[in-house]
Amino acid sequence: MQGMMKYAMAVMAVCMAWAVSGAMPATDSVSPAPGEIKVSLITIYPGSEVYELYGHTELRVRDGVNDVFYNYGLFDFFAPGFAMHFVAGQTDYLCGAIPPDLALSGYAGRKVVEQELALTSKEAAYVRDYLRNNALPENATYRYKFLSNNCATRPRDIIEKALGGRLHYTGNASHSTFRDMMRNYNANYAWDEFGIDLALGSGIDTVVTLRQEMFSPMKLMQHMTGATVDRDGVKVPLVSASRVLVDGDEKGLVKDPTPFVLSPLFFALVLLIITLLITRYDVRRGKASRWYDVLLYTLYGLWGVVLFFLIFISTHEATSPNYNALWLHPFYLLIPLLMWWKRCRKFVHGVHRTIVLVLIFTLLAWPLLPQVANVAFFPLMVTPLVRSVGNLLIARKQARRGTAR
Repeated sequence: MQGMMKYAMAVMAVCMAWAVSGAMPATDSVSPAPGEIKVSLITIYPGSEVYELYGHTELRVRDGVNDVFYNYGLFDFFAPGFAMHFVAGQTDYLCGAIPPDLALSGYAGRKVVEQELALTSKEAAYVRDYLRNNALPENATYRYKFLSNNCATRPRDIIEKALGGRLHYTGNASHSTFRDMMRNYNANYAWDEFGIDLALGSGIDTVVTLRQEMFSPMKLMQHMTGATVDRDGVKVPLVSASRVLVDGDEKGLVKDPTPFVLSPLFFALVLLIITLLITRYDVRRGKASRWYDVLLYTLYGLWGVVLFFLIFISTHEATSPNYNALWLHPFYLLIPLLMWWKRCRKFVHGVHRTIVLVLIFTLLAWPLLPQVANVAFFPLMVTPLVRSVGNLLIARKQARRGTAR
């Protein structure tokens, strides 16, 4: 799962042209004999940037003349409408053929491991020809799905096709969910974990199969290590040799954990405390601070718009169903839009009552829902609950004053 910053698009275009026409230099002394084709799985360990946290996978093909690294993690950031298409889930990635010097550059401190595969000449030729054809400009684009169609699953699928059902994975799945696996990689990146927990729904809280685990490059490498191939009734290891191409830390380059005072939980608690203090002050004086209602409900409402877009419009994987929509939705915007008109006052009070009921239900029911919540979500749920309760108490106090008069 590689970010675009490693390869500029101009360089990628040159690399793709090389894949079609030219020879590329080998990078080690164990070169294939003339006419021999060697196929290897390349695994790059996690880096320090968010887009590098899961590691990366490539396929390497050498035939004694050409030496090519095929990368399914490229995309054209400068394509027209890229940002909007990306948000909408129309994430078109590219297969690019990269020369060794470029493919192995920029990984200082990140371990790069090559696993040479024990393929027959026919199987290796299938992989080579498939990749060459796939890297042609007219064939290079594919619809990226971060759980099922990414830089790791594509090489796995190609290897499986080449072996035609003779590949067998050993061992058992970890009984983890997609979210568990993601949190393992995002453990030190609190905001990244918060964003994933917010944007992705209950679909990533299902226990994954052994094959589904291979969306992770590190898991793919692990399962390929133990895989076997049926050769005339004899099971032989798929990986014939392993070597380290770039030495680095076994854990990858991961930053230190986010300090608590910079974490989402800290900011959520601060927001809740501010809301409690302002609401307490407002209830005592019997008048709501409209400026705070505008800020708070607009903030929640706008993020609700983004969440609803991901759930109902975007085609990204696992964004729907998402039970976060119970507490983060666009309907908060009704309050700052209508609170200024007296004739809408009863309606706004009804919105506050609905918010209170839905949030109480959400807080009580969440342990029963099939979706894991980020710990920072709970103070964020309580915040509008406190504010809406405060507004209802203020309205009741004002009504009593009016009756007394």
